[in-house]
Amino acid sequence: MTAQTDEQAYRIGEVAERVGVTTRTIRYYEELGLLGCDNERPKGAHRLYSDADVSRLQELIRLRDLLGLSLEELIELAEAEDTRAGLRNRWEQGPDDAERLRIVQQATPLVERQLALVRARQKTLAQFADSLQERLGELNKLNAELSEKPVRSEA
Repeated sequence: MTAQTDEQAYRIGEVAERVGVTTRTIRYYEELGLLGCDNERPKGAHRLYSDADVSRLQELIRLRDLLGLSLEELIELAEAEDTRAGLRNRWEQGPDDAERLRIVQQATPLVERQLALVRARQKTLAQFADSLQERLGELNKLNAELSEKPVRSEA
C-alpha cells in the first residue's frame, strides 16, 4: 500500500471477506499484475491494502463477472484502463492543444478495444438468450399439446 499513515489499511482476509473472494484469488490477481502489491513490504509481513486497492479489486471482480471475461481479457481491460487513467492525469495537467490531440489519439484505440470486448460479450449473451427463447417456445408448445389431451393416470 502506498498510502498515507491516516488511510485505512486492510489485511488480506478482511479484503477477501469484503469483496467476496478468497485470499488465494487476491494473491493470484497480484501475481498477474491486476492488483498492486506493496513491494516495500518486508518479507513475512502482512499484506496491507488501501481503500483504493479494495475498490480496484471490486471493479475487477465486477467486470469479470458481468462480462464473463477470461483472465487474459481481464488483464487487457485493466491495462487499458490504467493507461487511460494515466492519459486522464496528463489531460488534467492542462497541456497544450498538440498534447491534447496526442492524448485523444492514444485513448481512442484503448476505448475501442474495451468496447469490442463488451460487444463480443453482448453478442454471446444475445445468442444464449435466443437459444433460451427457442427452448421456451418448444416447452410452451409441448405444454399446450399435452394440456389438450385427457389426463391418464398410470396407477
